[in-house]
Amino acid sequence: MSEQAKQEAEAIAEAGKPAPKAETDGVPAPATLLRNHEGGHAPVSYLELFFDLVYVFAVTQLSHHVLHHMGAAGLAEALVLFLAVWWAWMFTAWAANWTNPERGPVRIMLLLSMLASLGLAVAMPRAFDAGGGGDAMLFAACYCLVQIGRSGFVAWAMAKSRQEHWRGSGARNMIRITLWFVASAPLWLAGALVDAPLVRLGLWALALTVDYGGPFMGFAVPGMGRSQPEDWDISGSHLAERCALFIIIALGEGVVVTGTSFAQETADLARSLAFVLAFAGSALMWWIYFDLGAERGARHIAQHAQPGRVARSVYTYLHMPIVGGIVITAVADALLLDAPLAAAKLPLVATQAGGLLVFLAGTGLFKRPSSPHGNFPLSHWVGGGLLIVLAALTLAFPLPAPVFVGATVLALLVVAVWEWASYHHHGSALAEDQG
Repeated sequence: MSEQAKQEAEAIAEAGKPAPKAETDGVPAPATLLRNHEGGHAPVSYLELFFDLVYVFAVTQLSHHVLHHMGAAGLAEALVLFLAVWWAWMFTAWAANWTNPERGPVRIMLLLSMLASLGLAVAMPRAFDAGGGGDAMLFAACYCLVQIGRSGFVAWAMAKSRQEHWRGSGARNMIRITLWFVASAPLWLAGALVDAPLVRLGLWALALTVDYGGPFMGFAVPGMGRSQPEDWDISGSHLAERCALFIIIALGEGVVVTGTSFAQETADLARSLAFVLAFAGSALMWWIYFDLGAERGARHIAQHAQPGRVARSVYTYLHMPIVGGIVITAVADALLLDAPLAAAKLPLVATQAGGLLVFLAGTGLFKRPSSPHGNFPLSHWVGGGLLIVLAALTLAFPLPAPVFVGATVLALLVVAVWEWASYHHHGSALAEDQG
């Protein structure tokens, strides 16, 4: 064998050997349940994408609830359901940011959280039916299991870490979070046991006040203090990608609702036009979020000195109106396809114009922190103004449903083209800010 051939054979054999384990002071580093990304990039795993499938179903259940409960009480119920679904998903996204989905215990935790989330989604349509127990208890119990079980697991995983930061302040932070979810659990369970839906609504709203108030209070616990910004050491790029994927989930749910409604009836000209308008609205919402906002937001959080602070405000909270607006607009799509030749009445006007207003407000607030001068995009102000005028005119002088929806889609087109032209054509920071 020639010398070159020997060298090639040795290189192949060396490549086939497992990589040596990292050592610290001569001691092999133990396997960890944490990513230990140190604020750098943490890729989204296939298991996280699989986990999200449950929330596609949950968002569909939400839109159906709104569609069949258009009164004030029904909308309040839908809001409570939405806030619970979002909080369960968001805290799991944070957990997956810290833990390593390639490790067996973490995979089991995420799969069990997925199962409990599925139970939560299944129970949503009848969660506010009169009488205690049943689906209401299933919803409350699954929500509490997801929040307490997952947070407790992450606290345990951090306590096992050899890194002093995670074993100390990180684990204490997760224990505080777990205790806050434990504190709200009696309210969730008590609400499930009462007979009156309005009382249940009040108790669950109070439970959500506790859950959502935790971050604002630093998850303060007597004897354990409060969480500090340095406790939220996250991969900003990972959380930005996870939230962008949830936007895709919400938009995809709208496409599913539109396609299902269209497939159930004869595809005449009026319904075909309604179908095209519904799809165009979804496509423009995708464009408005992803063309500029998603990339700029991801860059902003990845470069920020305190990514945890940005993640809490910009992604944890400001993405709620974005997703909520998309869900509401999906209801409008179903109403349009159900009666494509009718006049635009209050339910269609409220869900179409209202949903798009909420979406534009949330998107503009999301884009504002990453703008060089912190401006709310002027294009979003203009689009919102157009939607308000269209809604008022339609309520005063009823327009055919396709005409009204088509006009709102044109308002979205104005926003998308304005922003695209201001950034991509002029290509300056000033123009980007004015978009």
